[in-house]
Amino acid sequence: MAREYEPLKITQKIIDMMLYTYPELKQFPKSEKYAMAADIKQCMDRMLERSIEVDKHYFKKTTLRDLDVEVAKAKTYVLVAYQLKFLPERKFLNISDYLSEIGAMVGGFLQAVEPADGRRTKNNTGNGL
Repeated sequence: MAREYEPLKITQKIIDMMLYTYPELKQFPKSEKYAMAADIKQCMDRMLERSIEVDKHYFKKTTLRDLDVEVAKAKTYVLVAYQLKFLPERKFLNISDYLSEIGAMVGGFLQAVEPADGRRTKNNTGNGL
């Protein structure tokens, strides 16, 4: 009997977020369905792709950083959608919670693969400005 694929917890969290968010994006104004809603969908799609790549790649740091960037983009798009009143507050807070949990998971992964002595490499500038 074939064993069913079991995704990483972060991948499952992204899938859960997508299942929750996609119906909300359908409620966006018609003028934004192919603009901001599409941008949010693309961010979520790329987050899902990067999480699968993290699971399958031996060297994970670059992919985790790419995933971290996608999470930041999604947070920003969702915030703007809320400020433009495309998302009700409750939905905004729920989606933001998903993104915060995913961001924390990515941060934990990054800490696990960063050098243990805390030295920064040339491309490792941290999460600051």
